[in-house]
Amino acid sequence: MPFAQPLEIQNPDFTKEVMAQIDQVIKQYAGIPGSLIPVLTACQEIVGYLPIELQDYLSRGLNIPGSTIYGVVTFYSFFTMVPRGRHTIKICMGTACYVRGSGEILNRIQAGIDLKVGDTTKDRRYSLEAVRCLGACGLAPVVVVDDKTHGGVTPDKILDILSRYE
Repeated sequence: MPFAQPLEIQNPDFTKEVMAQIDQVIKQYAGIPGSLIPVLTACQEIVGYLPIELQDYLSRGLNIPGSTIYGVVTFYSFFTMVPRGRHTIKICMGTACYVRGSGEILNRIQAGIDLKVGDTTKDRRYSLEAVRCLGACGLAPVVVVDDKTHGGVTPDKILDILSRYE
């Protein structure tokens, strides 16, 4: 279902195959009230993130104001406008973890793999998030990589732990 105004995105993530999948999502949900979150979820699963260019395309395809789409994308933490890595690193900065050294662990990650909080490495291997609490205070300090919890992490161990994730 290509639109009258073709999408002009200079982004290698938007191949013809990807756009065909996006068009299928638009076709499936167009005109269905309350379908924006399922559309955004499906599109993020296809592309990996929801950049402004894609939001504009969805706006035209669904006839929903771009500001509405942007508002939803920026409100919900599970949506992202930047590419995420294959592996998401979450470091707990809650009180128990912080007093046991999570700040130094974070510094070691940032220096060791050249990655700032909220960013993704250039090779899209890792994304880094600092979170308030992971609910594993007894294991402090805690780092979660994808869905695996690592407790009792030390600054000296963290880069070795991360090297196990290709």
